[in-house]
Order: sequence, then structure tokens, then C-alpha cells
Amino acid sequence: MTDPANFFEAVGGEPTFRRLVDRFYEGVADDPLLRPMYPEEDLGPAADRLTLFLMQYWGGPNTYQASRGHPRLRMRHAPFVVDLAARDAWLKHMRDAVDSLELPKPLHDQLWDYLERAAHFMVNA
Repeated sequence: MTDPANFFEAVGGEPTFRRLVDRFYEGVADDPLLRPMYPEEDLGPAADRLTLFLMQYWGGPNTYQASRGHPRLRMRHAPFVVDLAARDAWLKHMRDAVDSLELPKPLHDQLWDYLERAAHFMVNA
């Protein structure tokens, strides 16, 4: 067995990222703080955007950038109040999602480290 070329392949590619994001949005759907940040009734488009972003970030296809341009994460989230409570709620649902993947510890920790840093970076209030 050869080593995967990148993190994206190491964790199982697109199906893994879809499971991660689907589980995350299951939590968001019922969250009184986060759900209002998604004005569309269907969370599917937001889930697709996050999935494509994460896949590209971790070495998968560049579909996100091809369709939406540079991620510009802070700019795209600027219209929303992302305070410490929102960050913590986001991290709670993302932690549940990451843990549900049951990845080997080094991969789990690498993914979680990035997501935790990204959440702190997005705080704007």
C-alpha cells in the first residue's frame, strides 16, 4: 500500500468531507445562535460551499475556487456577527462532526487543529 499523496486522499476524499459537513450542519440546523446566520431555508447550498472549500483546502479538486473565486473567508463572513459565543457554537458542532469520522489520531488532530484556528480567525466582534 502506498502513502496517500495528500490529506484529502488520506482521509478518504470527497465522501469523508461530505460526511463531515453533513454532520456539522445537522447540529447547525437546530442551533438557535447559528441557524439565523443562514437565511435560506435549505442549508444544502451552504453545506455544498463548505464541502468544496474544505476539499480544496486539503488537496482535493479546486472546484470551489473555479466556481466562487478566492475563498476570502473573513470578507465572506463580515456581514455576520461572529462573536465568541458563535465561535464556540460553531466549534461544538464541528467537533461533533470531526469526532464522528473516527479518523486515525494524527489525521483527526491535523483536521481539528486547522478548524479550531480557522474558527478563532473568523471572530469579528
